[in-house]
Amino acid sequence: MKRISLLLQCALLASSLSLAACQATPPGPPLQPVASVDLPRYMGDWYVIAHIPTFLEKGAYNAVESYRLRSDGTIVTTFTFNQDSPDGPRKTYQPKGFVRDTRSNAEWGMQFVWPMQADYVIVYLDSQYQQTIIAREQRDYVWIMARTPRISAVEYDALTDRVRALGYDMSLLRRVPQTQP
Repeated sequence: MKRISLLLQCALLASSLSLAACQATPPGPPLQPVASVDLPRYMGDWYVIAHIPTFLEKGAYNAVESYRLRSDGTIVTTFTFNQDSPDGPRKTYQPKGFVRDTRSNAEWGMQFVWPMQADYVIVYLDSQYQQTIIAREQRDYVWIMARTPRISAVEYDALTDRVRALGYDMSLLRRVPQTQP
């Protein structure tokens, strides 16, 4: 029963992301992905610092997105978080990532349910691979992530300024509580 519920949640997420992508015009100019991503260096754990959440992520605490590059070029993704409190039930989702633009490696498709893929655009990545911003053309969801569970207020403000400049509704941005050490 739990497995069916998880599959249903993933199907609903994939459907909502796909429907959002079908809107006639994005709410801003086309996103500019970063020029280049070294995929092996990008792999590993990324703590979600803030996001405009999908319905699955509402109430997320301790959210971590982990990536592992497979030999076929796909990306094994594991997204985990506690639901509604720091010690709430642990949720895990495992979409599969596909690099769509192999010249830059900055545009991916994220597949929760076959055959639908949600767009995943790396629009910011610092030179040390410590902070990143993932955006979508529809400006419906965004993720600010870092290699550590906490970043300084100055860093946070700089990252949210970048998100604002992309045309996102900042009233929807939610800081993700990270309570792990």
